[in-house]
Amino acid sequence: MKKIVVLFSGTGSNLASIIEKVHKKKMRDDENCLGIEVVAAITNNTAAKGIEIATDKQISTVVLDHKLFDTREAFDTKLVKIIQSYEPDLVVMAGFMRIVTPIFTSQVQAINLHPSLLPKFKGAKAIERSFESDDAFGGVSVHYVSEELDAGTIILQEKFDKKMDGSFDDFAKQIKDIEHEILPRAIKHVLCEATKAKQSQAR
Repeated sequence: MKKIVVLFSGTGSNLASIIEKVHKKKMRDDENCLGIEVVAAITNNTAAKGIEIATDKQISTVVLDHKLFDTREAFDTKLVKIIQSYEPDLVVMAGFMRIVTPIFTSQVQAINLHPSLLPKFKGAKAIERSFESDDAFGGVSVHYVSEELDAGTIILQEKFDKKMDGSFDDFAKQIKDIEHEILPRAIKHVLCEATKAKQSQAR
């Protein structure tokens, strides 16, 4: 069983999707790819609605309030220590609204969900900027976390035609629907490929 830790900051809708589609399920219909377990959910937001989602599923839940730390580095040092205590095979940022420092990226293998077709619209308010642009497409990316914001190697992307006369709410809903599908797929892909690579090295 491969272990993952999920980081989140808000409603937890992507956390819920991960639990539904990944938690204690096989990665693929492949005897070489075992199951996945969400061993912990960690949030920096004491009011995050996702806390209830994790606790209801009896998943170990940690609230680490970033406001109690003087620097990003101090927060990341504590966050990394907590993550490492679970010995995960992968960390998943599912709406984790924090810019991480090299203290995190040098010690943790993580993937991140971003609501645009990277490398376009990195950083905050990506949905708004994508919607307001002249681009014919909107989309979602899942990428590895690196020291540079939203610049790590892309794992999966999915796009959709943008309706130029459509509303922002409809656009944002399409983004969210894709997020709920693409992130579980990316988790399975990364862990299954890693398993296969280790098996090949062992032969």
